[in-house]
Amino acid sequence: MNEFPKFKQADYPKLYLEQTDKDLVKILDPNFRYAYFKTIAKGGKSLIRSCKDLHLGRVVCYKSLLPEFADDPIEQKRLLREARVSAMLQHPNTMPTYELGRDRQGHCYFTMKLVHGYTFREIINYRERYDVTQLLDILIQVAYALEYAHTHGVVHRDIKPENILIGPFGEVLLLDWGLAKVRSEGGDESEIDNIDPQTAAQDKSMTGFQKLQGTICYMSPEQIKKAPDIDGRTDIYSLGVLLYEAITGTTPASGDTMDKLIASTLNDEPPLPSELATVPIPTILETTIMQCLQKDLDKRIQTIGELIRQLKQ
Repeated sequence: MNEFPKFKQADYPKLYLEQTDKDLVKILDPNFRYAYFKTIAKGGKSLIRSCKDLHLGRVVCYKSLLPEFADDPIEQKRLLREARVSAMLQHPNTMPTYELGRDRQGHCYFTMKLVHGYTFREIINYRERYDVTQLLDILIQVAYALEYAHTHGVVHRDIKPENILIGPFGEVLLLDWGLAKVRSEGGDESEIDNIDPQTAAQDKSMTGFQKLQGTICYMSPEQIKKAPDIDGRTDIYSLGVLLYEAITGTTPASGDTMDKLIASTLNDEPPLPSELATVPIPTILETTIMQCLQKDLDKRIQTIGELIRQLKQ
């Protein structure tokens, strides 16, 4: 049984008095707080960079919209929601927001903790190196974050391997709350909450079928159908897909086009994990996974807390 990769000492340099005890400038200009930018990742609509926080002397993660979307009001709202949800959901398995602000051009950005780690995608690509219990432990940590979010009225709606980060000290972090669903105090939804997989193929921000496939495979049937009252059970379905993939190496839905993936999610019954797994699977684990993947909401596991209890048996 392998251990997860450890941190590199170079990523965590020593601290010195010259850094910790230097004077703070009399007038703090937010436009000159961050420097030494390096691109980490470029998404369909956002850019993630590392940079130096000159006020605190630490390297942080800086997320902003790509120039072509920086003035898009819908994308601005999604970025603001992501920053605030991440800040307000203070849980060990979520990434803390450090600061929310505007750059010199007036465009929104937010900073967060920079973690040198591996995504769950990288882990399950080499799942044969790890014991099943190790993979389950990661997803139980994700479930804890979701249980906390659901208690606070937040549905993530974008659970997938790329949005789970395993840090150098074994911490598991659920990322990217940009598609999270939050209701108003009166129970109303926002105009930014409609995610239509049928029109996503025409979205110019998409970088091809593989990117689209990476989202569709983890979407619940009700999310694909754009059901009006999506609740926490959609996250349970997506977590079931991750459990299935961690055990078998493949997702329950299959198809080489978006339409086929959607049809498979809506109509096909996937093979039992034990039929595809290369190691013995406990019956209770297989039953739990298949309960998560029920297309009928009333037959699905109803709460994350219930799912956690079954996974820990």
